[in-house]
Amino acid sequence: MECSVAVPGATRRLAGKVALITGGAGGIGESIAKLFAKHGAKVIIVDILDELGQNVCEAIGLEMASYIHCDVCIELDIENAINFAVKEHGKLDIMINNITGQPKLSILENEKSVFERVMSVNVTGVFLGTKHAARVMIPACSGSIISIGSVSSTIGGVADHAYTCSKYAIVGLTKNVAAELGTIGGVADHAYTCSKYAIVGLTKKVAAELGVFGIRDNCMSPYFIATSMGTSVSKNHPDLFSNAYSNLKGMFLQVDDVAHATLFLRRCGPCYSLPCK
Repeated sequence: MECSVAVPGATRRLAGKVALITGGAGGIGESIAKLFAKHGAKVIIVDILDELGQNVCEAIGLEMASYIHCDVCIELDIENAINFAVKEHGKLDIMINNITGQPKLSILENEKSVFERVMSVNVTGVFLGTKHAARVMIPACSGSIISIGSVSSTIGGVADHAYTCSKYAIVGLTKNVAAELGTIGGVADHAYTCSKYAIVGLTKKVAAELGVFGIRDNCMSPYFIATSMGTSVSKNHPDLFSNAYSNLKGMFLQVDDVAHATLFLRRCGPCYSLPCK
């Protein structure tokens, strides 16, 4: 999706807004960044893929986009990225927690180190992004945090954040292992499924906590998407894809579909609305 042509002023939904997008160097994050910029937002792209991230910024236009190298598992990196947004633009209106990692391993093949890395990227990364976005949004009594979950968290806030995440993750692991050891097989890898369940738990907990500050926290759980990884799965496992990975027969979810969903969540404004999850 190219973003050289901006949406006409009267219909620009994000004019004057500042958005930070993790994993913005490609896929869903890139599509969100381009769509938000078309609607008038200044976007900060956060990733570890420096060349790709810079390319996305140039495609958007350097007056609208900037890139920061950031490993979402490292708190100082996230803190610096958020601080950069505030230093450059004076505020942060929108935080998109998008970065993800997903191996495809059975329960017997799944090494502890791989499991922990996926949980670190998918859960700790979202936790740190949410924490530091809230740090600058609370004083402003305004803001929108959107985390990209997965259908893995739906197939198959009264406690501490880590506890809540971990308990959601247990539900995800239980459902995924049950599916794998049954007849169909799990929808996704165990670490990935656990991490995406944890994002739902974290989102619900934070939404309850930050609502009093006028900050909304939402999570989306899309089906498989037409990225290079998703396309490969559909070709190699067509029956599994049609039965488990999509909810509309013959339809393949596109990255732009997710981008427009994030735009919808953001443009709801501070009105009373139900989260996606």
